[in-house]
Amino acid sequence: MPYIPHTPEDLGAMLQVIGVKNLDELFADIPAAMRPRSFNLPDGLSETAVCERLEALAAKNQHTIPSFVGGGFYNHAIPKAVDALAGRGEFYTAYTPYQPEASQGTLQAIFEYQTAVCRLLEMDVANASVYDGGSAIFEAAMMAARATKRGRIIVDETVNPLYRTMLATLTANLGFTIVTVPHADGAPDIHALQKALTDKAAGVVVQNPNFFGVVSDFSGLFAKAEEKGALSILATYPVMQSVLKTPGEMGADIAVADGQSIGQPLGFGGPYLGIMACTKALVRQIPGRIVGRTVDTQGKTGYVLTLQAREQHIRRAKATSNICSNQALCALRALIHLCLLGPEGLARTAEISMMRAREAEKALTALPGVRRLNTLPFGNEFALVLPKPATEIVEAMLREKIIPGLPVGSWYDNMDNVLLVACTELTQHSKIEQLAAFLRGNL
Repeated sequence: MPYIPHTPEDLGAMLQVIGVKNLDELFADIPAAMRPRSFNLPDGLSETAVCERLEALAAKNQHTIPSFVGGGFYNHAIPKAVDALAGRGEFYTAYTPYQPEASQGTLQAIFEYQTAVCRLLEMDVANASVYDGGSAIFEAAMMAARATKRGRIIVDETVNPLYRTMLATLTANLGFTIVTVPHADGAPDIHALQKALTDKAAGVVVQNPNFFGVVSDFSGLFAKAEEKGALSILATYPVMQSVLKTPGEMGADIAVADGQSIGQPLGFGGPYLGIMACTKALVRQIPGRIVGRTVDTQGKTGYVLTLQAREQHIRRAKATSNICSNQALCALRALIHLCLLGPEGLARTAEISMMRAREAEKALTALPGVRRLNTLPFGNEFALVLPKPATEIVEAMLREKIIPGLPVGSWYDNMDNVLLVACTELTQHSKIEQLAAFLRGNL
């Protein structure tokens, strides 16, 4: 059977209903340079041949070579039970839980996920997730603007540049002013951030650990924000929250994160989930779904979508978010992952990752001409200054089947020689030795 079942007669009938003569007229609004150059596709193959072709293409992916790339996405171990449980039909095929009597399993899973997020970040309320870490920061900025009725967002330059790009793009036509405070050798400039917090600021966005791996305590900054009537937004790394000072401890108003590091495999950028939590005072501002636990008329526990006036199917344009779906399946994976590891297991994962990073830092800074970008505390990631451009080092070492890290010069001025190196609990001692030996040969 062909993959596209429409006959020429079918196409002609559809075009006639639309009111155009042919496909060229249908796509007339698309500039010629942007149209496909050819539709001369190869002949169809049998199912077996297609599978063999796809397997051959997949075999080209070098996913087994040592990699020290981080930058917000990390290769952590995922228990096999995560796939087994999240892949069950009642979860895998479930959809929007607007009919609670038929969605109790999905609703309970979301409720438990929210509870786990609140405990991990020590915040009051969590939603059922948004799309990813970057969209979570955008939604947090929107919350700050609505709550304060101000349009100026202060952003630390050490926040992941992918997130900052998303924030700038999504707010480009909304009348926001994004004020980016320059970093100081990969560290947040707390004094400059405090100075930028004027009475016009809606919120301040910082990250811990930041893009360069630096660990900070923003308690003082958040107190300053409160003094100025602005909201504090902290982007976090979920695994590291098991050992670092939490957003709740620092006094953050909103905590966000990309949930990739808990239960999500590195899948060429997704699908992931955006974690969001906030204080109780902001519960009516947080977007997306919130599941609540209640009792029915017989006194039995039941789960429902609560505070639904925030959603567009109730309030239309006045809703706090136009997102009509969420990453519930990814959130379920995150929940299962957290439950399987428990507080001790998650902390152990963070501790081993940090130990591996320190082992790598010691081995690499012993090489001639290699030094740390700064000497500040770090988590499982750190920035090195190399004696030559980092992209040259990466390209040379890729030929030797090893990825030494992430060059940051694409996002930061005058940092072409800076390489970001990340380790997790899966980083073996032998791979660190291999990285040091190969790097020595390419300096």
